Amino acid sequence: MNTNSKPVILYGVPFSQPVRAVMWLMFYKRLPFEMVLINPGSRGETGSRNPAYLAKNPGGTIPCLEDPNTGYTLGEAHAIMSYLCRRHGWDDLYPEDFEQRGRVDWYLHYHHRNVRDASLGLVAPKIRKDLDIPQSVQQAARNTLTRALEALDTHWLAESRFLVGDSLTIADMAAYVEIGQLRPEFTHVYDFEPFPNVRRWLDDMAGVEGHDDVHVVLAELGDISVQEPAMESIRNANKRALQVLKQRVDEFRNS
Repeated sequence: MNTNSKPVILYGVPFSQPVRAVMWLMFYKRLPFEMVLINPGSRGETGSRNPAYLAKNPGGTIPCLEDPNTGYTLGEAHAIMSYLCRRHGWDDLYPEDFEQRGRVDWYLHYHHRNVRDASLGLVAPKIRKDLDIPQSVQQAARNTLTRALEALDTHWLAESRFLVGDSLTIADMAAYVEIGQLRPEFTHVYDFEPFPNVRRWLDDMAGVEGHDDVHVVLAELGDISVQEPAMESIRNANKRALQVLKQRVDEFRNS
């Protein structure tokens, strides 16, 4: 990286699943970045519905990536991850081979309204009570997630270590931040017993570099299966995650 250039900026919060996916990629590749907290759904000064943020990301979602050297901005986690891989030549995580890259893209598109429903059906109802998600929507999302896990267990992970062959890709990172957050050591809100290939993959992913640092926010928050966390607990978990982030990024810059 040009020593005179400023690091990219990642807008979001560590608790956000798509934000964690982008963080994990940059941690794994030791790419320095700055994180700017953006409160999802808020119109306040640091909110995702504030006009200043909407000028960068009209969809008002997190994450958003900005290159302060050029003013270039990009929203949507999967678009950001594939962009970073192409820009930096990270072909190990986003294969140059057209067929392999096509399979990575296949999963990234499949992820939405399938695996992504892990948050809608199991985590958001306990973390974002203000959303008042109807029970019928929660149950439908749980059913969708279960069907997705069945597909992963019997197809994607049945004959390979990772989602696209035997090498880690950004598809795995994107999938894990949704599925892994449900594990007993984190929120503990889903039983993976029926899915042996998924369970094996989850264990493998937990050993990938950067996993523990990216998931500090969940480790701090802990089990939410019985008692919903207080907003103060969520804020403190995000603060602790930011401290770890800063420590790691400082290490990247000094290495």
